[in-house]
Amino acid sequence: METKLRIAIQKSGRLNEDSLRLIKDCGIAVDNGTDQLKVTARNFPLEIFFLRNSDIPQYVEDGVADIAIIGENLLMEKAHDVTIVRRLGFSKCRVSLAVPKNDEYTGLSFIQGKKIATSYPNTLRQYLQRKNIEAEIHEISGSVEIAPNIGLADAICDIVSTGSTLFKNGLKEAEVLFESEAVLIAGPKLSSDSQSLLGKLLFRMNAVQAGRSNKYILLNAPNEKLQEIIALLPGMKSPTILPLAKEGWSSLHSVISETEFWEKIDALKQQGAEGILVVPIEKMVM
Repeated sequence: METKLRIAIQKSGRLNEDSLRLIKDCGIAVDNGTDQLKVTARNFPLEIFFLRNSDIPQYVEDGVADIAIIGENLLMEKAHDVTIVRRLGFSKCRVSLAVPKNDEYTGLSFIQGKKIATSYPNTLRQYLQRKNIEAEIHEISGSVEIAPNIGLADAICDIVSTGSTLFKNGLKEAEVLFESEAVLIAGPKLSSDSQSLLGKLLFRMNAVQAGRSNKYILLNAPNEKLQEIIALLPGMKSPTILPLAKEGWSSLHSVISETEFWEKIDALKQQGAEGILVVPIEKMVM
């Protein structure tokens, strides 16, 4: 019987969409219909379980699923015996303390002895202990932002993405407990066959993520400025240089990081680069 790698992802929501996109970008064909809780990939030995987010860490720890994609914030709160094998770079957020926007926040001493509403009691409790702050924690499962408005709490601790939800509810972000993103986790009971399949999946994920974080760049440059431009565009090893029909000019092909894209483009133009084309990279094998 063929071994299949079992991966758990969120049943619905933004993390579900981003997780499926990553899997499909890895070249894995998945046909998932409405309300399906388990599907099998057509061209890779992978089974996908669609589970409630809060249940996923326990399923991985128990070996029901081999691996999972989950928000780091939930993993920190649940504290299960699982291992983070890759940070995935999407579904980024932060777990933060927020207070009413009209309150004068002067630091953590502000919440000393106050009531804090949260869906992350363990995370908050550990943070307050590290900071030697005592506060009363009210655990609620949803709509945390309304707690100060109805007199349930003086502050809240919740996940924040853009801060717009806080603003709409008359709150402001006061302290960031930690930054979170989607992570790939593995359980402690992986068989050797499952570990081998995980290695193959990670190879594909690495290629997809490298492609997403880099761009392919083509430009024309005067030959007398080639060395200065090459210094700006090292590429994976070194740029490709091809002579143009126009005497004294060459075409350079290279790779540029998404994070330094605009800074590099400005520097290239200053060195005389022209006809700059930037192309997305689907996958990039290092």
